[in-house]
Formats: sequence, structure tokens, C-alpha cells
Amino acid sequence: MSQPIFPNIDPPLTRDGSVNEIIASIAAEELSLSHILNAEGEKLQFVLGTLPGLSGGADIEDVLDVNKSVQRTLDEITRQQLLLGTKLNAALGAPVFTGPTGATGPTGPTGPATGAAGPTGATGPEGIAGAVGVTGLDGATGPTGPTGADGLPGVVGATGATGAAGVTGATGATGVTGATGVIGPTGATGATGPTGATGATGATGVTGATGVIGPTGATGATGATGATGPNGPNPTATAGFAANTAGTSLSIALGGTPIPLPSAQVLSADITPNAGNTVFTVANAGRYRISYHVNTTAALLMGSRLVINGVNNTASTVAPVLSVSNYENEIEIDLAANSTISLQLYPILLAGVAVLISGGAGASLMIIRLS
Repeated sequence: MSQPIFPNIDPPLTRDGSVNEIIASIAAEELSLSHILNAEGEKLQFVLGTLPGLSGGADIEDVLDVNKSVQRTLDEITRQQLLLGTKLNAALGAPVFTGPTGATGPTGPTGPATGAAGPTGATGPEGIAGAVGVTGLDGATGPTGPTGADGLPGVVGATGATGAAGVTGATGATGVTGATGVIGPTGATGATGPTGATGATGATGVTGATGVIGPTGATGATGATGATGPNGPNPTATAGFAANTAGTSLSIALGGTPIPLPSAQVLSADITPNAGNTVFTVANAGRYRISYHVNTTAALLMGSRLVINGVNNTASTVAPVLSVSNYENEIEIDLAANSTISLQLYPILLAGVAVLISGGAGASLMIIRLS
């Protein structure tokens, strides 16, 4: 197998020159990435119709397709950025080699056994330390591409009017219970005759044929109906409502942030909030209907969800692909006794700040036990 052949480099590269060449190549790659980021920003401006000199825009499907393409490109650029950072750290941390140690001087002669000790030979000169390599300059940071404009939120349809409830008909009167018939008297039992002497045990006879099954006796009279027990718990008595009307500003963390609901609370005795009004505990097990609304002052690329017993509930999750300012959902779920419920906002891509609208339902939560 042939061996690789490297060309002669004239003049030969020094350590400092090699490090500077590596840092220069990293800076060139960073500049290329900045151009790519700028191109992705212009791509978003083009489909949204905000690029200077162009008019018109794209439909929602094109916007979503371009958004996915830009997201994939940003993921690849992020990975490339991590590689460039690793390469730059390796270049800046390249080892510096120390020069060779100088030769040790000769040992002086030993004096006679009885005479004075001879002088100690001089120590040889210390070798010259190698020069410390020059630290390369940090590469220039590429320009940040322009941020694409947020898409306009869709119009929320008006809520239809609730129809009037029909009148409940009057309950019919309960019929009179018929009288129980008289039980006939039991006949007197005859006197038992005296027991005769026990005779000798005879031989076991042949087993006779099975006799005919006698007729079924008459059914006894039905006993009187017992008293009616106390009424069980009424499921509809378990219900709760809580809201936030104060225009609260929330810092939305990557793992999600619970929304406090201290306003307009109407809670049955078996639904209790925690001290921060972010977690509501239902004492009784059963099937529940849970609904929520969240309204922010600005459109955000964030999602909403219910957290049941510390676990994110998928069926209640609203995860938009474009920025919105209104979130709402409703679920039915079977809950064990002492289950916990909280309403949460979470970021789709990056953490940020959400401001709930004030003077109205910035956020609300409704809990109703069905059975």
C-alpha cells in the first residue's frame, strides 16, 4: 500500500503561523454562516411580502413550508457553530513546547582522603526556555440577520348565543303502596313418639332408584321494603371557576410556567387552591370536564396546556405553528381523589415574556364534576 506524500511548504510553517491560518479559516466560515442567516431572513421577508422592492405575499401553506425550511437550516447552522467553537478552542489551546535543557557542568575533582576537600565543580548553565507561542486574535462576529415579521393572527369567530333552557315539567305524584297480605298461621307440630331400641345392623341393600323430584314449594311472601338510605353526593355540587384579570406579566421558562388565577374565584368546598393560586386540588374522584382560556396583549409563538398531577396533558395542549394571542381548549378526564390541576404557558422555540390582558379574562379555568 502506498504512503501519503505531503508537498514541501516553503517557507516552512511555524506554530504561530499555523494557528493564525486555522483561526483565519474559522473566521471565513463564520462569515459564510452570517451570509446564510441573512439569506434565510430575506426568504422569510419574501414570503411575508415585507422585502423592500417587492409586493404581494404567499398563502399560509407556503409560509408554513418556508418556516419549516428556515428551521431546518437554523438547526444545521447551530450544529456547525458548535463545531467551529470546538475548533477555535482547540486552536487557542495548542500546547507550547519548552526548549531543551542545557548540559550539566563537570563534577569537580575529589581531594585526598586526609587533605582538605576539593572545591565543588561549577554548575553548568541552565538551558534557554523555549519561546511562548503568540495567542491568535478572536475572529470577528458575523452580522445578525434581520428578524422576520410576525404573521398576523387569525380573526377569532364570535361565540354563538346560548339557547334558552326549556322549562322542567312537574314531577308526577308517587302512587300509594298496596297493603301486604296476611300470612296464614303455622300448623301445630305433633308429639314425638318414643325412640325404639336399636336393632342389629343389617346388610347393605342394593341402592334404590332415585326418586322423583318433588314439586317446588310455594314462594314465601315478600318482606316489607326497608327504609330509604340517605342521598349520595351530588356530582354537580363539585364545580369551580378562577380567573386572572390583573394583566400579570409572566416569564415563560423552557419547561413551562404556571398561570396564577387569583381573581373571581367561585369554588365548591372540595376544590382548594394553593397559596399562589396556580394549583387546584379536587378532593373527590370522578369524571370531570375542564376548560380554559388564555388571552395575551401581543401575539406570541407559545403553547398552552393543562398539567394533571404533575404530568403535561396532551389532549389539552394547544401548540400553534404561528404566533397567536388567544388559547382555549376543553377536555373530559377521569380523576382520582386529591388530583391536582394547573394551567400553563410554555415556549415553542425560545423562552420569553407573556403579558395577560387586564380588565378582563386574561386567563380563566373551569372545573365541573360530571359523575
